[in-house]
Amino acid sequence: MIELLSPDGWRDYALLDSGEGMRLERFGPHTLARPDSEAIWHRRLPESAWAQADATYQHGEEKERWHTRKKLPAQWALRHRDLVFYARLTPFKHTGVFPEQAALWDWMRAQIEAAARPINVLTLFGYTGLAALSCAAAGASVTYVDASKWASDWARENQTASGLDDRPVRWIVEDALKYARREARRGVRYDALVMDPPSFGRGPKGEVWKFADDFPALLEASVALLSDTPLFVTITGYAMDVSSVTLANLLNDAMGRKRGGHIWPSELTLAEQSGGRTLSTAIVARWMAKP
Repeated sequence: MIELLSPDGWRDYALLDSGEGMRLERFGPHTLARPDSEAIWHRRLPESAWAQADATYQHGEEKERWHTRKKLPAQWALRHRDLVFYARLTPFKHTGVFPEQAALWDWMRAQIEAAARPINVLTLFGYTGLAALSCAAAGASVTYVDASKWASDWARENQTASGLDDRPVRWIVEDALKYARREARRGVRYDALVMDPPSFGRGPKGEVWKFADDFPALLEASVALLSDTPLFVTITGYAMDVSSVTLANLLNDAMGRKRGGHIWPSELTLAEQSGGRTLSTAIVARWMAKP
């Protein structure tokens, strides 16, 4: 059975409405309208509400870009529980924050805190670092890996904003597979693994990444880094032509029978304020030592 995960505890984010290929959201004091291919139903709020969005990401044109109704700051701070981080309008419709992932941040923190032992976490494709910082805030030692220096710099700004500069977080800008293989040669081990692979991407030296071709090998190399007493593994996927069941099957292959534990597929969702509908945003597979 596929579990639907929806975050709670948000004050600085809300999905206000969705439909006709778009979502209307509040990020702190600013409202944004962005494309979403899942939202094929009718909108519930009037067009006047959508027209008041501070910024709308136009798509379907020769050049996709943000159109702002008023001047917005280059970045602004958001908070989720005790984390503070920055949102920005990026050229690719994103803001540096995936609000639905707060459900996973809270889940990982709960596992780390309940473990009552030192936990060493590896996050691959760490983006703006919010999963890494959630684990660090829970007391884990964390290694963050992303091929983008731009993302890594943003993540480190979020670390400072959250008051976590004294926490043991290593920031690595490198191709994920190369890093995993090097760690294996060094004999380094981790107790938890957090992966958020793209469907397509490029490494720092132009390496081409395709999920279907490259992820199985990366998953096997990464799982080989787990300690003898691993705590959890999470895999999140966006805009992929596979299901969460596919991710769970890959994870089952990689973990093997000797690990035991429990594997299950999930979807990340957002609850809409206007109509109470649930918007599916990403697929997830998780492994943990105890169900």
